[in-house]
Amino acid sequence: MTKDVYVLGIDQSTQGTKALLFDAQGKLVDKATLPHRQIINELGYVEHDLNEIAANVIGVVKALIDRDPKRSEKIATVGLSVQRETVGAWRKSTLEPLYNAIVWQCARGAEFVSRPEVKSKADRIRQITGLELSEYFSAAKITWLVDNVPALKECADRKDLCIGNMDSFLISFLTHGKNFATEPSNASRTQLMDLKKICWSEELCSLFKVPLEALPEIKDSDSEFGLTDFNGLLKHQIPIHAAIGDSQGALFGHGCSKPGQVKTTYGTGSSIMMNSGSEVSSCEKGIVNSVGWRRRGSTTYVLEGNINYSAGIISYLKDDMQLISDPKETEELARAANPNDRCYFVPALSGLGAPYFNGNVRGSILGISRLTGKNEIVRAALDSIAYQVNDIITLIRRSSDVEVTQLCVDGGATSNKYLMQFQADLLRLPLKVPAVAELSGMGAAFMAAIAQGIYSENILSEDRFENSYIPKADKNEIDAKVEGWHKAINSTIGYGI
Repeated sequence: MTKDVYVLGIDQSTQGTKALLFDAQGKLVDKATLPHRQIINELGYVEHDLNEIAANVIGVVKALIDRDPKRSEKIATVGLSVQRETVGAWRKSTLEPLYNAIVWQCARGAEFVSRPEVKSKADRIRQITGLELSEYFSAAKITWLVDNVPALKECADRKDLCIGNMDSFLISFLTHGKNFATEPSNASRTQLMDLKKICWSEELCSLFKVPLEALPEIKDSDSEFGLTDFNGLLKHQIPIHAAIGDSQGALFGHGCSKPGQVKTTYGTGSSIMMNSGSEVSSCEKGIVNSVGWRRRGSTTYVLEGNINYSAGIISYLKDDMQLISDPKETEELARAANPNDRCYFVPALSGLGAPYFNGNVRGSILGISRLTGKNEIVRAALDSIAYQVNDIITLIRRSSDVEVTQLCVDGGATSNKYLMQFQADLLRLPLKVPAVAELSGMGAAFMAAIAQGIYSENILSEDRFENSYIPKADKNEIDAKVEGWHKAINSTIGYGI
């Protein structure tokens, strides 16, 4: 390892942007975070301001440099991890956004994917991309942009249009437009990439009305994506030597390099992901195939299920329902809830993701009785996170020949000991919680540092786990709770709009 250098990880997530600074031994030295607005209109459309996010990327790096100006000379490389399926469009010549980024949570593409002529192609779409036809992925969001933002066609006609997910936007921004690229973990989540050929599908671009020439080049995840000095904050330009989707970045950061290893990220939504090896796996409906990463020309695939509202439901309790003033309160409230209450909270605030893929259904609280109060509703909301994860891992277990023996977890909600214990009880699996919660940014930083020769590959196998949870609850009691959850899900879908 090279001494006296720093490695930077940028984690651009749904709620905010983090800069993570690691030393030459892979130890987290410092971090900085800035939130950005969640722009939600009366139709429930969810957007982010690309300019605000770009400014925040510079802002978090500035915060790290301001604390110790010598860092500006010692940062050697940077890796980017980003929220996936969130897509934007901008002018190639000026980097001016043509519209807000449409966030992965946004269901505005549901009308398009429900059209008979599109639904009839669902099996073909899955064959090419490994994904279920859904407004969750980027493609239908791009269709909405094409149909509703006239500037896209004008820019496309002038060959001045860029369309991409957050990784390609940040690469363009940080290199001042010199580079426009993506990589397979993000590209595979657009519903436009041929999963086996690792290239854009002309057939699907045509179906979703996406101008192929406006899409970024697909490079390996550990490629050099260009040089940046973060608008002069650094004394010299450094290579952007990795880009990866946040969920895949967490899998990499956990060191899940072998088939059968599984992780769950508890973010606004949740990604439950298993390394499935070097070949595309057959899997049950409800679970999808994606690329984990492509390094040095070799592709690692994953099986995955995604939850629309995971820890995001805690923000909903705080900001919208005003049941809590701080997310930390939820653990104590859940423990104080009446054990005899049996209400269920189905958090379909913007539809249901895997394994249901129903963008039209909306949330519900079922089974309310005189026993149900604030504590019980908060507990039911926390429980809903664990129930959804359990549904997906159950399918992954059925879809894979490799036994799942433990679950690696990350994200802010892993600090909630009630939730983690309930998750272990549901899965009948031990859970391992790392000392560093920001696995997505760490995975991107480590990938960049390995590619540049700062770290060796062995750093991925080092044990960084801090806490573990062992199943304790009675199996019959857990089975009854899961049965009640599935009844609640089926009732909610039955009353969907």
